Amino acid sequence: MARVLLVDDDPALVRALRIALSARGFDVVVARTGEQAVAQVALAQPDAVVLDLGLPDIDGIDVCRRVRQWSDVPLVVLSAAGDEERKVAALDAGADDYVTKPFGMAELQARLRVALRHGAARTVPGEPSEVAVGTLRVDLAHHTAAVDGRVLDLTGREFDLLAYLARHAGKVCTHHLLLQAVWGPGFGTESHYLRVYAHRLRRKLGPAGSLLRTHPGVGYQLAEDDQAADGLGPPQATDGLGPPRAGGEGEPTPATS
Repeated sequence: MARVLLVDDDPALVRALRIALSARGFDVVVARTGEQAVAQVALAQPDAVVLDLGLPDIDGIDVCRRVRQWSDVPLVVLSAAGDEERKVAALDAGADDYVTKPFGMAELQARLRVALRHGAARTVPGEPSEVAVGTLRVDLAHHTAAVDGRVLDLTGREFDLLAYLARHAGKVCTHHLLLQAVWGPGFGTESHYLRVYAHRLRRKLGPAGSLLRTHPGVGYQLAEDDQAADGLGPPQATDGLGPPRAGGEGEPTPATS
């Protein structure tokens, strides 16, 4: 039985979620403040944490930062609708995913399943040489990717972006995080680069392009099977771009934004 730490100071919401999660087979531990949450991560050793960002003592984003200093436990944050900046800040602080209020239990349960798989994967030492997401296979050792056995013709940068998303499949990766990881530490605000490269990847992935999801104003996510089947996350965006320009590896110009 998976143990979930539920962190929220709203008694009605806590009661409803505790009953619903318990009914679905989760062992639920409750914390009502940020300080209690940090302590319970150590004491209760949960398999995943559901964390509301609006807590009475410590901001939920600070809780993410403090927990990430010593724990890899999956964090799913609860955020208010339209609060994109705080979602981005929470993801950059170490959260794995977010759920926007109001939400249904089916959505929360599906995101918890993905988070629990992430937690299980983190306990395996070393990084696998191949990552599979749906019909997509990414061979990290040989720098190749294939869909249903069809090898994709990717530029170096396209592969690096796809590989990073595949290694973090199911996690919402912010614009800043992707730019820093793929383009380098001197980048962080050039979100138009990501729009162009996401568009190129979707075209080359073909039907599997539906796995690559855009979270407007937040970042990108390579959806796992549960997320794709349950329709989680925002609708796939086309990014409003035409066919990719010739030249492959050249960076987009600001005019593409």
